[in-house]
Formats: sequence, structure tokens, C-alpha cells
Amino acid sequence: MFRTALRNVFAHKARLLMTVLAVMLGVAFVSGTLVFTNTISDAYQKSSAKGFDQVDVAVTAEGQADKGNTVGKTPELTQELLNRSTKVTGAASATGVVTGFTAIADKNGKLIGGGWQSEGGNYWGTKDARYPLVSGHAPSGKGEVLIDSRTAERAGYKVGDKVRISVDGPVLTPVISGVFTTDDGNVAAGGSLALFDTATAQKLFGKPGTYDEIDVKAKPGTSQTALKHALDEALPKDRTETTTGATLAADQADAIASSMSGLKQGLLVFAGIALFVGTFIIANTFTMLVAQRTKELALLRAVGASRRQVTRSVLIEAFVVGTVAGLTGLAAGIGIGAGLRSLMGSLGATVPDGPLVITPGTVAAALAVGIVITMLAAWLPGRRAAKIPPVAAMSAVHAKATTKSLVLRNTIGALFSAAGIAVVLAATTMNGSDGQAPMGLGAVLLIIGVFVLTPLLSRPLIAAAAPVLRAFGVSGKLARQNSVRNPRRTAATASALMIGLTLITGMTVMAGSLQKSIDKMASSAIRADYVVSMANGNELSPNVAEKLAATDGVTAGSPLRNAASRIEGQSEYLTGVNGPAIGKLTDLKVDDGSFQVGGTQVVVDKDTAKSHHWKAGSGFTVHYEDGKQQRLTVAGVYEGNEMIHGIMLDNTALAPHQTDPADMQVMIKTAGGASDATKDKLEKALGNNPAIKIQDKKDLSDSIAQMFTLMLNMLYGLLAMAVIVAVLGVINTLAMSVFERSQEIGMLRAIGLDRKAVKRMVRLESLVISLFGAVLGIGLGVFFGWAAGELLGTKMATYELVVPWGRIAFFLLLAATVGVLAALWPARRAARLNMLTAIKSE
Repeated sequence: MFRTALRNVFAHKARLLMTVLAVMLGVAFVSGTLVFTNTISDAYQKSSAKGFDQVDVAVTAEGQADKGNTVGKTPELTQELLNRSTKVTGAASATGVVTGFTAIADKNGKLIGGGWQSEGGNYWGTKDARYPLVSGHAPSGKGEVLIDSRTAERAGYKVGDKVRISVDGPVLTPVISGVFTTDDGNVAAGGSLALFDTATAQKLFGKPGTYDEIDVKAKPGTSQTALKHALDEALPKDRTETTTGATLAADQADAIASSMSGLKQGLLVFAGIALFVGTFIIANTFTMLVAQRTKELALLRAVGASRRQVTRSVLIEAFVVGTVAGLTGLAAGIGIGAGLRSLMGSLGATVPDGPLVITPGTVAAALAVGIVITMLAAWLPGRRAAKIPPVAAMSAVHAKATTKSLVLRNTIGALFSAAGIAVVLAATTMNGSDGQAPMGLGAVLLIIGVFVLTPLLSRPLIAAAAPVLRAFGVSGKLARQNSVRNPRRTAATASALMIGLTLITGMTVMAGSLQKSIDKMASSAIRADYVVSMANGNELSPNVAEKLAATDGVTAGSPLRNAASRIEGQSEYLTGVNGPAIGKLTDLKVDDGSFQVGGTQVVVDKDTAKSHHWKAGSGFTVHYEDGKQQRLTVAGVYEGNEMIHGIMLDNTALAPHQTDPADMQVMIKTAGGASDATKDKLEKALGNNPAIKIQDKKDLSDSIAQMFTLMLNMLYGLLAMAVIVAVLGVINTLAMSVFERSQEIGMLRAIGLDRKAVKRMVRLESLVISLFGAVLGIGLGVFFGWAAGELLGTKMATYELVVPWGRIAFFLLLAATVGVLAALWPARRAARLNMLTAIKSE
């Protein structure tokens, strides 16, 4: 039986290749994902570990615990603590580190790096082993700066060039005194790093005479643990805490692995989808392979083979196919991993250098996925073939499914579909994240139910295409009959395409609806013409709001200033605003009271009011960060959103309690409204600062929606894999269908059907099957998009369902194209059959 199974595998090389391809694509995606994420994670971890080579123990400020109703402040690392650290037993040297956001503009004035990755710091001179100089000399004063070699290369800067730099608002134009190399992870990821002398860095970053961290290097023979213990004894415990370099490197590695796990899981989800689709095709392929060899298997049974031996022979075939597919998929996956890394580089995302990482786990996963998926898909057809009595198999009375089996299948499908719909509908009534898991479960149940019901659905849906097919004469009529002749095979073929289009359509509906909702939110909640903020999301200097207010044409403006506080024993952030102007800059619906901000009157968003049981007229005591308290009154309760929410009070009430006020953003209304000329005027007023973003409502909407657009584009690219697998499935099904119907095609040719008509028949059959799968997939996708929107609508008041009819029409056209392309080879093969040979075939 083993020899027989191997002979059957290699007897039909074309069918073997198609099946191997279906499995290989899924395996390649899984192994490629693992190789890519392991390679990037390993490169970042090694790079970050190098960054701690000069740090044996890091000293940082210890945050004071909140006491009573006061808000604690973080102590500072002073020069005195740095001097103490240097004199500790076992310490070779101690370096005070200052860091802060520093935006570097390219030669066109545009920001280099990703905003949040634009960092600045201090340089300790030529002995600073952290940043080896490539060229030039150490910086001195505000007029000189060092930049990293990657940034210099990307922007075309060299020593002696002037560069525009922004640090917390003010724009500087220092000369590049030198270029250095670094293993900093942010720089490796495409960011930038600028270094000033220590005194300048402390002044620019608002930390005169203090440091963010003290890095201590141990003397030879002193361990990191011993040095840490000595520092703990020498430094005040209520102001400092110490961490060894090994711990910092391990924590950084864990953080990198954690951040990569989200990407890995996302990619593996799509790999699973490709495998899920591939499973249908493999099962379909083995069903047809077994059906074509029914008489052969019956003869084996007749000469003494048991049911187990027949099933085992089919599983052996599957094992061979899965092993071949697993090995080829692993090789292809390594190529995919390398290709994805190169693609990141071409898109501007710089990653550290390092070899491709192929772990034993990746190899095992590739082989396990290839073999297990294939054997699971082949088990049911093999078991079904083994149960057919030999006499029945040789007389072909087994061909059609029994009424009992069809009733059982349809009942199971109806139960799964009903349960899926019920769970999804129930999830839409839940609140936010509580409904995510039930909705996912309902979606899986419904997809399984529709898949099981697909043979039943195929007849009425394909029958609906009959009027169109009649226009193609005999070829169209035969194509329709062939499509419904074997509903199970048609269903399995169409289901592969259905799943891919379900996900694509669902995500497209979601993305379109979210974009519309964000546009609506920006236009309805904000009356301001512009919102000004830092490119990295950090705080703006109060000078920005002052400069904008003094700009010609600005009619109203308000900074939005965050401040920590405690209210009723809970931590709450306050938002300081310009009370008289905020009503002109926002348009928020008020549910209770009035929108009045001034003196001790505040407005509160609905969720915050609900959590504290407040309403208009309620009073509460706020404890500010300086320890003082004040009694405030709720003037109104408004409907907040993702852009504006929280407790708003006038800055005149908040400012006396802030030692270092800073604004998260500034809203501006101008006399002429939003225009390119107005935006240029505002940018000029701020010194054409590369670190500051000036956005109108459309810019705001686009920046928020950018994440969804990126995710959708990634989804389209990743799900293309599932569509490719589906195309292979249609080709495989049609090719085997042509083989099964060789005698029938020969008879049709003998009675006058020419080759063009035969080709047309096969193409139309493929087209009908593809469109059938597309209709089911698009229908399910729209339903899931609506359901997910209903769930999201509980958190986003402006959510509105948008059905993208244009894209749906494109998806139908895509499905039709898939059907036509998939039929090219099977149609050509059918047309070239020798009619006499075909008629004599069995």
C-alpha cells in the first residue's frame, strides 16, 4: 500500500504541483513572517545591547509617592549627585546624560525622521565613548552641534554646514561641528540625534544644572551588581534609583520583542487566512483525486485491502505532498523574509544591520504547518473513499451524495449560520471592547455556517445567472449545468474566494466609514481654522500661542494646556483653555447646563461627569500639582470625542499652580479662513519651525485616518496571498473537472461542438463559480463591516456607515478577472482533447 501511495503521488505530476503550490504559499507566508520578525527583533536587540556597553549602572530620579491629596513631583539629578557617583568605590567614571526632543530640518526645511524619533542630547567631549566622532570636533555653545552619520548621509550634510534645528519651539541655525556614529535604536529606526555641549543641552532642554540620567562605568574587576550596591549606599534612596546595564539591556530587549509581537501576530493572522483558504483547496483536490481513483481503490478493497489501509494510503500521499510543500514553502519564506526587510529599507524605514535569523522553531513550524494542514485536509476524503463498498464503487452508484447526508449538512450549516448571526447581533449591542470577542466568535461561526451551506446556496444563485448565460448559446447552458452538477465541488472552489473577499470588503467598509466619521468629527467639533502642535506629540512652548495671537489676521486663539491633578482621590488631567475664546473655536454639543469656561466655572465631558456622578451645578475640589486646592463648579456637560474631551478650565485659574506650563496644542481662528496664504503666514510667524505642525481640519482628519489607510493597504497586500491561493484552487478544480469529463467533452466535440465553444464553456463555468464566491464574500463583508461599525459607534458618536459601491463593483470585476484567468489553461486543455481518445476513456 505504501508503494501504491507513492506511485499515485508521482503518477499525476501536474495535479501534484498544483496541490503543492496551494500548501506552499500558506507555509511560505508563515515561515516568511517568522524569519522577518525574528531578524528585525534580533537586529534591534543586538543594536540596543551595544548602546549599553558604556553603562554598568544607570542612576535615575525616583518619583515621590503621592501623599494625601497632593500630586507628587519628580526630584532632579543634580551636579552634586553626579560628583558623588564619580567618587563611589568601584566607579571608573560617571557621565551626566541630558535628553530632549530636537527636530532637524533637511535642506528643504522639512523634518528629518518620524518626529517622535528626533532626539537631542549632550556630548562630553572626545573621551565620550558613547558617540565616536567620524569627523569634525566637539560642539561648543549654541552655535555648534553634532549630528549622527545616518542623518548627515540622508540629508546631504557635512561638517561646516548650517542646519535648522528646533528644540521645544525656538529655531536655531548652528554650524555642524562634527559627525558621529551611534548604536541608538531610534537612529537605527530612521530617526535623528543631535548633540550639544552639556551646558547648552541643559539650557535648551529646560534642565539647567541637572541631568535626566547618570551613567556610571565600573572599574576593571568590579561587577555591575557590586557597583549598584555601592551607589545605593552612597546616594539618597528617596531621590534616586539604580539599575544595572545588563538589566537595562534585558528590559530593552523585552520591550523590542513585545513591540514586534504585535506585528508578528498580525502577519500570522493573514498567514492563517491563506492557510485556511488553502485548506479548502487541498480538501477539494484530494476529494477529486480520490473520486477519480474510486475504481482503483475498489479493486484494492476487492483484493484484500482494509479500510484503514485505503485511508492510510491517501494520508501517505498527503504526507509526501505536505513534506514537499513544507520544504519549498520554507525556502520561499526565507526569501520573503529577506524581501520584506529590503522593502522596509526602500520605504525609508531604516533597520540595523544583521544576518537573517532562521530558528529551529521556524523550520519546525513550516514543516508542521505543511504536513498537518495537508493531512487534515486529506483525511475526510480518504475516510469517505474507504467506506464505499467495492461493488458499489466499481459500478459508480456511489457518485452522488445521499439525501440523508445533504439534509444533515444543510441542518448543521443552518444552525452554525443562525448562531453566528445571533452572536454578531448581540455583540453590536455591547459596549466597546466588551463586544470584540463575541463578534469575532460570531464571525467565525457565520463563515463556517455559510461554507457548509454553500452547496445549497449554489443552485439558486447560479440559476440567477441563467438569463445572461443563455446569450452564449449551448456553451452558456452547458457551463451553468456543469457549475451545479457537483455542488460540493463548486462550493469548495467558490469558498476560497469568498473568504478573501469577505475580509477585504469588511475592512473596506470599516475604513470608508471611519474616514467619513473622522471628517464629520473634525468639521462638527472644531470651529477653529487651524490646530498647531509639535510633530512628536510633545508639549509646545507657551511662546507659540503668544506669537500666533500677535499674528496679523488671527481673530481668536486658545492653547490647550494639560495639568495633572487629584479629584475625589483619583488622578485626573485638567485641560487649561482661553475661557472667552474656546466657545468660538469649538462646536461641542452640550447635554446639560451651558458651555461657559471662566473663573471657577468648568465644563466636563459626559464620560468624566458620569464617572464622578456630576451634573450642571455640581461642585468639586481639585488638588493641583503644587499641592494647593480649589473649589470648582461644573457649568456644563458636553459630548466629548477622540479629539476634545476632559475637564476644561480657564488658564487664568490653572496657571498660578504650574511651575513650567506647556501647551499640547493651540487652536486658531483667522479672518480669512483656512488657505495656503494664511498657513504660510502662520508658519513664517513661528520661524518656519520644522518641529511644529500647522494643520487645518482636512489635515487633522487625514492624519487620524492615516493609520487606518496604512492598515487597509497592508491588508490588501497580505490578502492578495489568499486570492492567489484561490486562483490556484479554481485552476485546479477546472483542470480536474476537465479530466473527469474527458469522455463527455469528446462526445460534445463528436456531435459538432467546436473548440471555441468548448473553451467558452469552461471559461463561463469558471466565471460563474468565481462570481458566486464573490457575491457571498461581498455580502458577508458588508454585514461584518456594518456590525463592527455598530460596535465602534458606541465609542464614536459621529460614526456613520458608508458602503463603497465603487470598490464593491471593482471587487466583482476582480473576481470575474480571476475566473477568466484561472480558466485559460483548463479551457485550452479541454479544447485540445482528441475526441476519439476522450470517448474511449473511462
